[in-house]
Amino acid sequence: MTARVAFYTRQGCHLCEVARVVVDRVCADLGETFEEIDIDTSPALQAEYGDEVPVTLVDGRRHDFWRVDEARLRRALGG
Repeated sequence: MTARVAFYTRQGCHLCEVARVVVDRVCADLGETFEEIDIDTSPALQAEYGDEVPVTLVDGRRHDFWRVDEARLRRALGG
């Protein structure tokens, strides 16, 4: 099963830590999964998302960056 939410982060990112709590809570509440991807593992990901982490994608589409709005994420996931 493929995760509906992709969560792009990097080590040492305070905003990522805050956003991870929201993503984890929403996905757990709605029975969804998320995949966390460290952008520092790939130069291409660094180039694409470097200044915007955390970045969330829902169903392959960009959803939020810098912060995760809990209500908006719930709506996007049908919750």
